[in-house]
Amino acid sequence: METLVQPTFECETGNYHTFCPISCVAWLYQKIEDSFFLVVGTKTCGYFLQNALGVMIFAEPRYAMAELEEGDVSAKLNAYDELRRLCLQIKKDRNPSVIVWIGTCTTEIIKMDLEGIAPQLEAELGIPIVVARANGLDYAFTQGEDTVLAAMARRCPSEEKVTKIEAKAALEEKKGGLKSLFAFTKKETKEEIQQEIEAPSVSHAPLVIFGSLIDPVVNQLTLELKKQGITVTGWLPAARFGELPVINPSTYVVGVNPFLSRTASALARQLRCKLITAPFPIGPDGTRAWIEAICKALAIEPKGLEEREQKVWENLQQDVDAIKGKSVFMMGDNLLEISLARFLIRCGMKVQEVGIPYMDKRYQAAELELLEKTCTLMGHPAVRIVEKPDNYLQIQRIGELHPDLVITGMAHANPLEARGINTKWSVEFTFAQIHGFTNAHDLLKLVRKPLDRNNSLKSMGWEKLVQEV
Repeated sequence: METLVQPTFECETGNYHTFCPISCVAWLYQKIEDSFFLVVGTKTCGYFLQNALGVMIFAEPRYAMAELEEGDVSAKLNAYDELRRLCLQIKKDRNPSVIVWIGTCTTEIIKMDLEGIAPQLEAELGIPIVVARANGLDYAFTQGEDTVLAAMARRCPSEEKVTKIEAKAALEEKKGGLKSLFAFTKKETKEEIQQEIEAPSVSHAPLVIFGSLIDPVVNQLTLELKKQGITVTGWLPAARFGELPVINPSTYVVGVNPFLSRTASALARQLRCKLITAPFPIGPDGTRAWIEAICKALAIEPKGLEEREQKVWENLQQDVDAIKGKSVFMMGDNLLEISLARFLIRCGMKVQEVGIPYMDKRYQAAELELLEKTCTLMGHPAVRIVEKPDNYLQIQRIGELHPDLVITGMAHANPLEARGINTKWSVEFTFAQIHGFTNAHDLLKLVRKPLDRNNSLKSMGWEKLVQEV
């Protein structure tokens, strides 16, 4: 039996160089269509959301800032009265189905009792209020979504309450209108939607997938599972708060991103549902392993996955050849590093180091196991995983190793580029469509682009010009 190449783990207890987790507002308010996010923080929080993320450039977003002044910090103002005033205004102007309070560092420091205020105000307003403390005390900015989804998981119903009248209304909504045209894939017909709503209960246990993905990717993964005879009961988060999936002890749940460990813990421990430990659907190899893990949990024999994965790799051959043999160094930023490292090793790259702000070995157990198998398959040496890396020491190692590409946070990209090192912003992997079989090409393009740019500059004699200057 072949011995697996196990990664080595280190911890340097360095500082966290990452965005603030309140950045999750930028994509969650778009995903949950009838929501409103109220960020309780200082002017600095507002500047970050408006300037760093630019969420107010293209459209008026459904979020607002509850700015804390000196009176709030010194407890001269009543927090309940102030939040009540703001929420009444939100109800009057927007009338959302749910209001999400995002607590920041300041609310932690002054010990603002958001969880105590929310139930009273919710009863008074008649609007659900979800409290999520997505503050800078987290390890990575992606954990903001994790905190929000963990809070929303506790609001999921435990019993199905949909009536025939509601199902008929849902059918009418899906039949027509521009909204339904963009909500579903082109392959769906009126008959298929009719069958979907009127179909009898599926032969397997209910399955809920958690993680915020844009609708096209949600449809792609749902269809991939449908090909295996698996019906997805629901997604967390849902497009509308009233459509949160039913979750009870008989429900199986599986995540799509490695930074959702709190949500996984809330679902498994508090709601007592069955958590499927699986690699994440990033790259053809990860997507196949993700589907196989779901099939195994639901006692379904997977069909055609090996051929499906092989066909995708064949289509990616040109991109794979372009990056094969290149070296990559990950400084650590968004908690996607293990999955990206596994995929890039499978593509033939050499991963010199994987920095990661935080490592939950239980939630990422299947991903780590797949990493070991991939290293063994590709003849790659043991991967060095550094938790909470010290960026100063990392820069020293980068200078010694001379990687072809460094995947890093935005703060370090320009200084490294000035030293002649190719970089790629890790935040781009967070916002890009990288999940599933069909998006593997886009994932490879993100890695290939800076390498191709460097080759183009070399052909233009850029290095000689820089030396002359």
